Amino acid sequence: MEQQRVRIRDIAEELGLSTATVSNVIHGKTGKVSGETVRRVQALLEERQYIPSMAGILLAQNSSKIIGVFLNDHEKYEGRVLEDAFIAASLNALCAEIEAHGQFMMVKRAKNPGEILQFASMWNMDGLVVIGFCRQDYMFLRNRMRIPFVVYDGVCENPERIANITLDNRGGGFQVGALFRRTGHRRALCISDNETGVDRARMEGFRAGFAPGGAETLIVPMQREQRLALYRRELERFRRITAAFAVSDVYAIELMRFLAESGLSVPGDVSVAGFDGIPLGEMVTPTLTTVRQDGALRAKIAVERLQELRENRCAEATVVLPVQLIERESTRALR
Repeated sequence: MEQQRVRIRDIAEELGLSTATVSNVIHGKTGKVSGETVRRVQALLEERQYIPSMAGILLAQNSSKIIGVFLNDHEKYEGRVLEDAFIAASLNALCAEIEAHGQFMMVKRAKNPGEILQFASMWNMDGLVVIGFCRQDYMFLRNRMRIPFVVYDGVCENPERIANITLDNRGGGFQVGALFRRTGHRRALCISDNETGVDRARMEGFRAGFAPGGAETLIVPMQREQRLALYRRELERFRRITAAFAVSDVYAIELMRFLAESGLSVPGDVSVAGFDGIPLGEMVTPTLTTVRQDGALRAKIAVERLQELRENRCAEATVVLPVQLIERESTRALR
C-alpha cells in the first residue's frame, strides 16, 4: 500500500510549531526563524522524506521565475497547434533561452485573452510570450494585468507597456517576388488563408517585388481538407502559372506535395517558395526555397525585453528583425 504523503501540518505537530513557521522554512523565508528551529525543521523534513510542492514554492516567492508562453489555439491548427512546425521551432528556441536565464517555461494553449489573464495570474508569472493573437487581444491584456509580456509573431501597432518582436515581413515577401521576376517568371500565384496582419505584409511585399499586376492571389480555407479540395478545383490555374509563393513553409510544402500528386513537377512546371525557414524545409524533396527568420535571436530578444519591462527600462517597444532569402531546389530560372 502506498505510503501517505507527509504534510506540513504533520511536521508542525510533531515539532510543536505552527504550520506558518514550517512553511517559511520550506520556502526559504527564515529571516524571523531561529537557526535552531530551521535546523530542527530541515532535519525532520529529511527524515520524513517530505516532498514539497514546486507550485507552492514558486507561488510563495516574489519571483516565480515562470515565463508563460501562450499559443492561440486557432481553428486553423485543428487541435494540433503544438505539432505545427513553426510553433515547435519557436518553443524550442524559447525554451533554450528561458532556461539559460535560470527561469522556467510554462506552455499553455488558449482560445481567448481571458484564459491568458486567468492562468497567468494564478501562477504569479514573471512574464509572458504571446503567440498568434490579434491587436485587440493584446490591448485587453495590457489594460487588465501588470505582468509584462511580449508579442511574438503578431501585429501590435504603437505598443505601450508591451514589447513587440516582429519581422520584416514585407521585405521577406519582396525578396521572393524579386527572385521570381529576376529568374524570368511572369505568371505567379500568392497563397494565404487571410489578408490581414503579417500575411498581408508578406503578400504586399511579394506583389511589389514581382511586378505590378503580375501576381494573382489565392485565399485558401484554414482547414486542410477544404484547402486541398480548393486546390483540386483550381488545378487548371496552377497549370497556367510558373511560380507560387505561400506565406508559410507549411503551406508551401503542402502545395508541393499536391502539385506532385497532380502530375506537375516542382520546380520543372511550378517553382515554389515559402516563408519561415522551418527545419522541415531542408528535409523535403525538392528542398524548399524560403525566407528564413532567426528563431534563436528572436527568443533572445524576447527574454531580454521581458526583463527590461519588469525593471521599467524597455525603451524600444518594437523590434523588427531582418529576414534572409534562402534559395534551394524548389525554385528555378526559366530558360
